[in-house]
Amino acid sequence: MKRITLAWALTLCSFITFIACSSPDVGERSVSIIPAPAQMTVGEGTFTIHPGIEIGYADESLKGMGELLSNEIEKLSGIKLASASDKESNCIIFLELTDPKEFADLPKAYGLSPKDSVPVDESYSLSIQKRNIYIKATTLEGIYRGITTLKQIVGGNLQPGGEKIYLPLLEVKDAPRFAWRGLSFDVSRCFFDPEEVKQVIDMVALYKMNVLHMHLSDNQGWRIEIKKYPELTQIGSKRKETVIGHNSGTYDGKEYGGFYTQDQIRDVINYAAERHITIIPEIDMPGHQLAALATYPELGCTGGPYDVWGQWGVADDVICAGNEKSTQFLEDVLSEVIDLFPSEYIHVGGDECPKVRWEKCPKCQARIKAEGIKGDKKHSAEEYLQSYVISRMEKFVESKGRHIIGWDEILEGGLAPRATVMNWRDTSEGIKAARQHHDVIMAPNAFLYFDYIQGDRAQEPLAIGWGYNPTERVYVYEPVPEQLAPEHRPYIIGVEAPLWTEHIDTYRKAEYMLFPRLMALSEIAWSVPEVKDLKNFKEERLPVHLAWLDTTGIIYRVPEPIGMERDTLYGAEFTVSLKVPVEGGKIYYNFEGQPARETDYLYEKPFRIIVPEGQKRELKAITVAPSGKRSITATTIFIHQKSK
Repeated sequence: MKRITLAWALTLCSFITFIACSSPDVGERSVSIIPAPAQMTVGEGTFTIHPGIEIGYADESLKGMGELLSNEIEKLSGIKLASASDKESNCIIFLELTDPKEFADLPKAYGLSPKDSVPVDESYSLSIQKRNIYIKATTLEGIYRGITTLKQIVGGNLQPGGEKIYLPLLEVKDAPRFAWRGLSFDVSRCFFDPEEVKQVIDMVALYKMNVLHMHLSDNQGWRIEIKKYPELTQIGSKRKETVIGHNSGTYDGKEYGGFYTQDQIRDVINYAAERHITIIPEIDMPGHQLAALATYPELGCTGGPYDVWGQWGVADDVICAGNEKSTQFLEDVLSEVIDLFPSEYIHVGGDECPKVRWEKCPKCQARIKAEGIKGDKKHSAEEYLQSYVISRMEKFVESKGRHIIGWDEILEGGLAPRATVMNWRDTSEGIKAARQHHDVIMAPNAFLYFDYIQGDRAQEPLAIGWGYNPTERVYVYEPVPEQLAPEHRPYIIGVEAPLWTEHIDTYRKAEYMLFPRLMALSEIAWSVPEVKDLKNFKEERLPVHLAWLDTTGIIYRVPEPIGMERDTLYGAEFTVSLKVPVEGGKIYYNFEGQPARETDYLYEKPFRIIVPEGQKRELKAITVAPSGKRSITATTIFIHQKSK
């Protein structure tokens, strides 16, 4: 059976038996948009969907967008949509490029960097009227964002077995808060094939993200073909075996590998571009380079031998900063990467680079002397040597008309003005960079690392050995630190959530770690704080979207019942009121001290718990989605302490 991605499933749900003209009012219609739009007004009445839609456009440049929409509908539903020549046709979706002034009344607090002006590049409006639907924007990107909003509205109003779909009449005017809305996908530690990457792109696009950052090289594998250095994929893409668990010392004894040809990279880039997603490549340097050193030992300080690592973590062996051949290698690699990827930015890593080899390497010490590099109270000479390496790479990338991004360690030792900092450690690093007038992308591990667990570690799949970032914690994160003065806040240009894959060895597990946290990420990246609402997101809109996911082959983390407290509660009497976090799902609970299951009590309405003095009661509950997918067991302990 063919597996359907959510983006395709939503298109199928959204456009089967498409648009009719007027329709009877059939009661309240659902509007469950993620991320929340800047402005929305819901009117009375409905618009009916059934076969017969035409797609019209006022500008020839929109023809491709209309064809893309038509092709997607035909692939999934078999419905061939007609093209309308003008907006006078009946029953159409009309696409139109409009004047930026139309969006002048949107909120101004979008946090764009100083080089940007009015946030109109992805602004759009969506108008669902009784006889027509209009999507207007200033750019093709905006038109596409409007289409994704329409998909979500339609998907939220499906009726099982129904031949018609009734949409609410509404007006939406929307624009992103941040210019950079990204997901970082580590394909180096564990490799994911191009079709799996495309499925991630579908989801990123559906939720109005606009960047997929691909981590293509690390100690555990080199994943991109470089024509000048073919051995990188012949040797560097393979590790002999992989450690089991958290560097247990026990290995699986199986060779592991995989890489993308340049043709595959081009195909993925084109696929993303059709969905208005930019692919940002990362070649990590000067650390995280064991896969390259195993291929070309002469690039390291000791000359090897080196192995592509089968364990996780940070290796002491890094690129030799004093070897001109090593520098030439990095420039050659970046040259081919730049030729492949049209993105404005190239990520050069720059994090977690131990200096122990440089401290003893004659070539590195000679480089320090030749460049007049000296240590001080802040940093050692070897730490400033890393800044030297990054600065050379930046000059090279700038000479090609691009700009670099690096993890926040690139701040150490000074940084050129055009470099962008990706803040992964304490947010103080992002604050420091913004105050130095660098554009900053916030990706703090304490809130946005998607390789961290989402619930009780004993019940969750194996993950990194620390960190707890449930969906709620992602959602409440505010990317612009309040410590920043107003003049520095525009330097926070966006947010990104990394999915590191040390312990994510299947694509199904990657999905589990992504969803539903990706939905929360999209809202902090797109929506202004004034329209964000955790309760509404968690209890009203997210359950609808999870119900969509539940009808696809996508794996997602089913949330625990809403209302289950993670903490111990004290008292004599309690009223337990729960809510299902997946629309159409059920809740089961028990007081037996065992994991909850379908044979337990079915939650139907709030109930009371009475705890005798000096005793405790333990409530355990699970969510079971319509598909049968289950949450982990949530536990709340109620204690009635004895009076003194």
